[in-house]
Amino acid sequence: MPDERAYRHPVSVDRTSPVPLYFQLAQQLEEAIRSGALPPGARLENEMELAARCRLSRPTVRQAIQHLVDKGLLVRRRGVGTQVVQPRVRRPIELSSLYDDLAAAGEQPSTRVLEFGPVPAPPEVAEQLGLTAETKVLLLRRLRLTGGDPLAVMTNHLPLDVLDVAADHLERHGLYETLRAAGVNLRIAHQTIGARAATAAEARLLDERRGAPLLTMTRVAYDDNGRAVEYGDHVYRATRYSFSHTLVGK
Repeated sequence: MPDERAYRHPVSVDRTSPVPLYFQLAQQLEEAIRSGALPPGARLENEMELAARCRLSRPTVRQAIQHLVDKGLLVRRRGVGTQVVQPRVRRPIELSSLYDDLAAAGEQPSTRVLEFGPVPAPPEVAEQLGLTAETKVLLLRRLRLTGGDPLAVMTNHLPLDVLDVAADHLERHGLYETLRAAGVNLRIAHQTIGARAATAAEARLLDERRGAPLLTMTRVAYDDNGRAVEYGDHVYRATRYSFSHTLVGK
């Protein structure tokens, strides 16, 4: 029996066209997704219903859907079906925060604070911030969402005297915005971008499967006095996020 909650966007195919039927169907669904007619989170009718409505074979419909899955526009979820995903976030490599970049792009960033408070600095953090081992630092661990969809898990450590802030403030404001308001001028940063598989805990937070690919970014930011004021260690959903950078030849 058809599920009334599934979206049934009008589609049609031209059987006299040299364009493959699966590609015609995929193009129309892609246009509907990019125009917003099929919004993020919308669930498509199942392959059998779509095939019957369009008078296509199930393999043809399956190929069209897989084409859009491969492009990152649809996702198949067990027990849920095929859904439209949030568009990928493309972030320029600049000295800015994820919150600032999402807000500037017209997205709807939100934050859930997972951990907050002073902790002894782990060896790597102490080294990066130029502190002695076990010096107390402020730990901020947050889940960043856009449009209600999880995007990144961000872990930051700051020297205790850099920032006096409450956890609930960081649920409404970005870290760099908060630092600027406190008079901390970020001048330069050293950043490394990589990739790895998601741990079980990260997968639960990011709504991914264990072992799914994640983008990683570590950053040490310095103020205009040359002091290291923030060490960040972030992971991002590779299906939703990418970095962009313009290269100029000599």
